[in-house]
Amino acid sequence: MTSTPNLAAANSRSSEAGINTGQPRRPRVLLVAESANPKLTSVALIGWSFSRALAQVADVHLVSEMRNQPDIEAAGIEGMKFTPINNRRWQGLAWNVAKVLRGGTSLGWSTYSALATLAYPAFERRVWKLFGARIQSGEFDVVHRITPNTPVTPSLLATRCRRAGVPFVLGPLNGGVPWPKEFAHLRNAEREWLSRFRNAYKLMPGFHKTRRDAAALLVGAQFALQEMPEVYRDKCVFLPENAIDAERFPRHLRPDPSGPLRVAFVGRLVPLKGVDMLIEAAAPLAQAGRLQLDIIGDGPELPKLRKLAADLGIAGAVEFPGWVKHEHLAERLRRSQVFGFPSVREFGGGVVLEAMALGLVPVILNYAGPAELVPPGTGFVVPMSARTEIVRKLAECFAQVSAAPNELRAMSERAQEHVFENFTWEAKARQMLDVYDWVRGRRPTKPDWGTPLGFRPPAEVAARDCAPPAHQAIVP
Repeated sequence: MTSTPNLAAANSRSSEAGINTGQPRRPRVLLVAESANPKLTSVALIGWSFSRALAQVADVHLVSEMRNQPDIEAAGIEGMKFTPINNRRWQGLAWNVAKVLRGGTSLGWSTYSALATLAYPAFERRVWKLFGARIQSGEFDVVHRITPNTPVTPSLLATRCRRAGVPFVLGPLNGGVPWPKEFAHLRNAEREWLSRFRNAYKLMPGFHKTRRDAAALLVGAQFALQEMPEVYRDKCVFLPENAIDAERFPRHLRPDPSGPLRVAFVGRLVPLKGVDMLIEAAAPLAQAGRLQLDIIGDGPELPKLRKLAADLGIAGAVEFPGWVKHEHLAERLRRSQVFGFPSVREFGGGVVLEAMALGLVPVILNYAGPAELVPPGTGFVVPMSARTEIVRKLAECFAQVSAAPNELRAMSERAQEHVFENFTWEAKARQMLDVYDWVRGRRPTKPDWGTPLGFRPPAEVAARDCAPPAHQAIVP
């Protein structure tokens, strides 16, 4: 049995409340999500979606920054309580200083992350001021901090909850993936100068105390797990931070492809996303009228990418619709059969899951987050290598699926099956209930859904899959 710092206290509280007497009771959870907003994307959308899903299976009290209040209340908070915390002064200062240092672009996110980490403790101090006495009195069974999900930001709540005998859950944590050596030059193009010093966060006050005093540490990727000091590994539960909203991205049977192969991309148009490689790889089929590209997003690289398509003679085959609101993204993606996402440094890759839910077959690089979302037989994972080699393999992959629509259909169905079994927010809420039960002493073993989550054993894949295993090279 794996022990947790709060197990004895959790067992005591469970007995006092009568929850081990056969009478089930929803756990009472204080959710701390400084960033949680239904109108935004990335971390903010994760914070909101996770909170809303947990409110269906637990008695949730969400605490978030006041800037999110209008959008949260507009979306509806039925099923949960909500308290806004005013930390605008420090959070706004961090944002404005970072914006100046980043030149007002979407580049250099490590700069903002570093400044936000310095501003965040003021938020948790306000949380404790409002909820400390209630935590100490046993009003909550678990305190769970969802965002920020960077492992750089420590938490004073971890220690104070441990002293109160209430389990503290942190995460999912993710981030800090090293730059691949083949694309180290992009670090400067992305203005990620601070990333060279990122490991200094392990020297920050609170780094070890946060991990020592937490009851469970959710890690969202294998790199985050490997980066965790060995002494804390027994507390780690592998759980990617991303999932899909089944209402926005419903499962449906895709029609057989007809006409040119359509390949979509979604994301910021910045150097690390590899959109230039995607356009070059698509060029041979696009020039022959057999492929069309849909580059959804905006960013500083847009003029260069438009020029690249024109120089290759495929401007008429490449659409640049700009940003598409998240609530309209599924409608746009359904036009395509393949999701091309050759990002060279991606922590999570939630957009890959959204595309797979719609039946798009992903074509990604075997590096960091996205590669841990695409099991064998559900897509193509191209080995990380030199730029010219990646372009060649992407082009051969597109040629393969263009010539074999039946294979594409089978991979599409397996991709949907994988996502709806493991990566809906409803599934994640059920997974979290297992974690809450573990830290509260209601189950003897730590939850384990596989690392990566939901990947089938090789023998089972070989027996079922007719498509090339995704984690092998596409071509010799």
